[in-house]
Amino acid sequence: MKRSDLIWTLVGLSAVVLSCYLLYHQVRTISLDEIADSLRAIPRMNWLLAGAATLGAYSALAWYDRIALAHLGKKIPWRFISLCSFTTYALAHNIGASVFSGALVRYRAYRSKGMTPQEIGILIVFCSFTFILGTLLASGCVLLLEPDLIHRVTKVTPRVSEIIGGLLLLLVTLYVLGSWRQFKPLHWRKLHIEYPRLRIVARQLLAGPLELACAAAIIYFALPAEHNPGYLVVFGVFLASFSLALLSHAPGGLGVLEVTFLAAMPELPAADVLAALIVFRGFYLLLPFALSLLIVVGFEWSQWKSRRENSPTLPNPKPRQSPDN
Repeated sequence: MKRSDLIWTLVGLSAVVLSCYLLYHQVRTISLDEIADSLRAIPRMNWLLAGAATLGAYSALAWYDRIALAHLGKKIPWRFISLCSFTTYALAHNIGASVFSGALVRYRAYRSKGMTPQEIGILIVFCSFTFILGTLLASGCVLLLEPDLIHRVTKVTPRVSEIIGGLLLLLVTLYVLGSWRQFKPLHWRKLHIEYPRLRIVARQLLAGPLELACAAAIIYFALPAEHNPGYLVVFGVFLASFSLALLSHAPGGLGVLEVTFLAAMPELPAADVLAALIVFRGFYLLLPFALSLLIVVGFEWSQWKSRRENSPTLPNPKPRQSPDN
């Protein structure tokens, strides 16, 4: 393991320990029966809506890959892209970006389609940037539409919220301007990344916020209607908590999401908030993780079987005759 990987692993573990410690002090008075009651209180329709939101989120993640492939000028079947993207993000979300970023899955999958390592590297960076772009756009819009929302996570005035939101949208605008005016390409190590065409940028600006909006909707549908602060507030808190979870490199954002949501939503019973986050982890993290393991095993089995069938078979050598014959 590289030293940088070890450092980020330690950072992730430290974040988990600290978050779990803070979480324990917030929920130590809550019993498992209370959380179970909150889960049972979720209407059946809301369970279905949460499931639909999960499908929407992972469909948008698959769109990340398809947009990157369109930028590279590559044509790969949609079904293959969807399975590759689903497996990549399901593993990365649970194991943690510091330990397993999903690059290995993409490399193994797209190499089988004839892509070069450099092209795969550009695809990975492009997908990551699509997520960052979506986070900036969604966060900027939420901060401008709900400036009082920032009070839930930090003690600043709504004016500061509006300034931050405006700066975030300015960054997005500069990226769009760079694409429109075709600024000089970006260089990162050995990668040479050109500004995408405006059509590609437009897709990025749709896919990024769509994935985040669907993921936040899972939590929103699992929260009770009574004292519910509204979808936009849930979306804003989700953006803050999810960003903190990624920065902490904690696997699955363990503890980070819970601490942030409990602190930002004091009007809701803690048991209801925890139940909603359990639904989120089940739909968005654990179930996809289990399915992704099956997909990886199936892919590796098919690759091994293909290599075995295509390997040349050597003819059996004729038995040597003895001098007496």
